[in-house]
Amino acid sequence: MSEPPPFSPTVTLLTVGRVWEAAFAEGLKPLGLTTRKYGLLGHVRGTPGISFSELARRSRITVQSAHTAVAAFVEAGLVDDGTAHAGAASSLRVTAEGESLLARAAEVVARLDAEFAVRHPELTEALRAHMARAVAGSD
Repeated sequence: MSEPPPFSPTVTLLTVGRVWEAAFAEGLKPLGLTTRKYGLLGHVRGTPGISFSELARRSRITVQSAHTAVAAFVEAGLVDDGTAHAGAASSLRVTAEGESLLARAAEVVARLDAEFAVRHPELTEALRAHMARAVAGSD
């Protein structure tokens, strides 16, 4: 019998992340969202007037993919492009319907956060501390 591999915090974090990402994706599915769509919509809400190129950069997708996603959001009534014509700078904003969808998604996040905190209290606190250090610029 071979020995188990040594403990790897990287592999462990990736494994834990995948489990919770799957739960998140499952929770978003009834809302018609994927993790990527949720992130894109969140970027638009967080930065009203964001350009397609900035949206693509933040989401780590191509500008063409950002255009495709935003076109679907506009068609669904979730995002408004105040310019919507070639050559003009975009002026993307989340609509009231988009805000409502993001509020329902926030309920999914809150439920998962609560469940995670119950299952993994020490990891929750370690992640909170890590985030505080990262925001403070000392990580």
